[in-house]
Amino acid sequence: MNYLTSFAEHFTGLFQAAADQFVSFITGVIPLVAVMILAINALIQFIGEQRVMRFMKKLTKYTIMRYTILPFLSCFFFANPMCYTVGAFLEEDHKPGFYDATVSMLHPITGLFPHANSSELFVWLGISAGFAQVANESELAVRFLLSGFVVVLMRGIITEKLTIFFKRRQQA
Repeated sequence: MNYLTSFAEHFTGLFQAAADQFVSFITGVIPLVAVMILAINALIQFIGEQRVMRFMKKLTKYTIMRYTILPFLSCFFFANPMCYTVGAFLEEDHKPGFYDATVSMLHPITGLFPHANSSELFVWLGISAGFAQVANESELAVRFLLSGFVVVLMRGIITEKLTIFFKRRQQA
């Protein structure tokens, strides 16, 4: 009988822990994300959407900028899923690489800028909670973002090269 009581207490405790975590999201993370989304939208309106878009178009000329800065800025300013619309400024051969780089940027940007991909925030919070036991979470977020820039650049370039290769192969 003691085992049954212990099981019931632990079973209920599991749901209590989940409820406590949920309440912490409601009082901490969700207001933060909402305020950040409002601030970014206000910044875009202040600068002017057309100016922001013209600047994004200028960045498409250079490979390094196209697959690092452009995905970062599109994720930062437009968040997921609107960030992909920036790909409209790219040549057809560059669009798959930009999409690949942007999808890959949505994960590392979340640690510093949770508004960019709020659905990924729960993954980040799980990872950073474990890391917080041994070091500063901000250091992890910066390192995650910097390594993300390397990964998105590689993915963008490789995807662009593969796109061009398969396009030529299909035309032959």
